[in-house]
Amino acid sequence: MPRIPGRRGRLQDIPVPGHKKVLLAAPRGYCAGVDRAVVAVEKALDRFGAPVYVRKQIVHNIHVVRELEARGAIFVEEVDEVPPGSHLVFSAHGVSPAVVNAAAERQLQAIDATCPLVTKVHREAVRFARDDFEILLIGHEGHEEVEGTAGHAPDRVTIVNSPDEADTVEVRDPSKVVWLSQTTLSVDEAMETVRRLRLRFPQLQDPPSDDICYATQNRQVAIKKVAQDADLVIVVGSANSSNSVRLVEVALEYGAKAAYRVDYIDEVKQEWLDGVETVGVTSGASVPEVLVEEVIAELAGAGYRDVEEVKTAEEDLLFSLPKELRSDDRALGGRSRA
Repeated sequence: MPRIPGRRGRLQDIPVPGHKKVLLAAPRGYCAGVDRAVVAVEKALDRFGAPVYVRKQIVHNIHVVRELEARGAIFVEEVDEVPPGSHLVFSAHGVSPAVVNAAAERQLQAIDATCPLVTKVHREAVRFARDDFEILLIGHEGHEEVEGTAGHAPDRVTIVNSPDEADTVEVRDPSKVVWLSQTTLSVDEAMETVRRLRLRFPQLQDPPSDDICYATQNRQVAIKKVAQDADLVIVVGSANSSNSVRLVEVALEYGAKAAYRVDYIDEVKQEWLDGVETVGVTSGASVPEVLVEEVIAELAGAGYRDVEEVKTAEEDLLFSLPKELRSDDRALGGRSRA
């Protein structure tokens, strides 16, 4: 694939009292759902040829999107932009039944790359709506995942954007209310929202299992451990990646003196390193490891040659490809993950 390299040698090796080092968080980067979605587009291009259309960004990472565009993927906002009969991939964030129906009406060959953990939340929404519950969906209004989940029970879902909104949201029947959540939220903020909801609605029911995905939680736990010893934390990830943005917030909350999000190494500013002895590095769940490697290489050139990996969990989960793309080898076959 074509690469979009950062500029080398931009950061200067300025003497800093003490010992310069990097604390590299693990797990970081690609999760199983992202891996599955990206491979789905690659396999669709291999099998059907270009162009293959993708509704929204397949995952929230500009580097991944640019690489897939270079291979022949065309990203669109809505299905009515796709020529009838074409192949269309639904992104990892999931879609509503209305989007599925719109694709069918245009006779599009749809490939559903929705993360299975998001699909689980969709099924929960359908079941609770069928059982006459009102659903308080904790998440960010306008995010593709939230729109997709809400679309599975549009008459039953109320979106709660923050803990403060928990203090004002109204329900029809406090005895028949349940909470669900966007999978990529800050665990701490989501639980604070639930706590405040339960103060108002004591009979609030929990989902049958945790909605916030394992990878989001694992990356937040790792950066919490790194942050307490870091003068600076660099999070590699795109601005529209909810879980990447949350990692910056979590790092600051848990002790980092400064924390910034970047897409590429050339966004790192020299002044961020002024007086910095320890740099923490991590990446969001939709970020390929090559971008982290570029950050580490540039930091090494600036004197941060001692790299210590801080590992808080092991991840070995794999998801099968969408059924339209499966062959005898049903699983992904494992890209390496930290």
